[in-house]
Amino acid sequence: MSKDFPLVPLHNCILPIERSEVPVAGKIFRQIGVRLWGEGAYERESIDGSQTRYSALSRVETDDIIVNKIWARNGSVAVVPQSLAGSYGSGEFPTFTPIRDKMNPRWFHWFTKTRDFWNQCDEKSRGTSGKNRIRPEKFLDIVIPLPPLEDQQRTVARIEELAARIEEARGLRREVVVEAWKFDKQVYGLIWTEAVKASSSLILLEQFANVIDPQPDHRTPPEVTGGMPYVSIANISVDGKVDVLSARKVPSVAIERQEASFTLRSGDIVLGKIGTIGAARSIAVKERFALSANIVLVQPHRDKILDKMLLALLRSPQMEDQFMEGTQASAQGAFGIKKMRKLLIPLPPLPDQYRIITYLDDLQAKVVSLKQLQSETSAELDALLPSILDKAFKGEL
Repeated sequence: MSKDFPLVPLHNCILPIERSEVPVAGKIFRQIGVRLWGEGAYERESIDGSQTRYSALSRVETDDIIVNKIWARNGSVAVVPQSLAGSYGSGEFPTFTPIRDKMNPRWFHWFTKTRDFWNQCDEKSRGTSGKNRIRPEKFLDIVIPLPPLEDQQRTVARIEELAARIEEARGLRREVVVEAWKFDKQVYGLIWTEAVKASSSLILLEQFANVIDPQPDHRTPPEVTGGMPYVSIANISVDGKVDVLSARKVPSVAIERQEASFTLRSGDIVLGKIGTIGAARSIAVKERFALSANIVLVQPHRDKILDKMLLALLRSPQMEDQFMEGTQASAQGAFGIKKMRKLLIPLPPLPDQYRIITYLDDLQAKVVSLKQLQSETSAELDALLPSILDKAFKGEL
């Protein structure tokens, strides 16, 4: 709590307000919602007056304070921005108006983003009914640090200056993330180019890899409780980790049939043939699982091509073009196993593959380092605003 600013209950600086209107058929009402954790208000879908179960709706105006009675305990309180003036909330959203000669609305806007405010909302929401709704009179008992208006305005200006800088830094970080993703694609494009230079021609994928349909009958096994994991592309991360926990569960016979036909190896590749067509994932095999009917298994002939080499080529923009062309020619919008087997791919001699993969590893290490730095920067940025607000409401900014 504030050490330098006096603590004042909200009932001293805001007043309940209700601009009630009876909803009628034929009139469209813009609806307002309130996000959690001080993330502000937003516009929900508009409704006809005949579509609401409430006998009255209340109009909000700029700088009103709107409270979600159910989720106030999770910081669902906001100051209404100008863009949402004239929208409506139900009786579940009590509304208040600031006393202007006591409190700057932007002061309260920033206070709604503090843990101190969330904790007070949580405390005031607790009741004997167990419903944990906040009553308007309890909301008014929340205390906030409230210096004179001049200090509020000065502090708000400083907060918003620093918040703008943080958002600018986030924008730059997002651009770097996009550039890193583009760099990944460029790297795979370079690998393809290098492979073509070292190859005499493009050859069919089936000539140096087994291309297997894991569900040749194209039937999806029924989902069962306590069954075995049925893995799709969505359950495999880009780095090859298989999330068996999130996979749907099927009878163990689905795995037994697959194991009778082929043996999964770590480093094998799966390709999406429906939905995420052409998405290429290497798999790390640590547990038993079945592969879904939406993917194709590619097992490189390791005496001809390196696992990492084939994965890089399958992820290249040049390969995306082949997938796109084949999909457009399909009436079902799918890319079947027969087409997978006929994909054209450069196959350099193994010594050239080792050279190219060493180059790839070096570039990817730099990308990983960049992404790690981005992740650390993101965490630092996320911690900045709470720190700034803590200082601001203690009178230290």
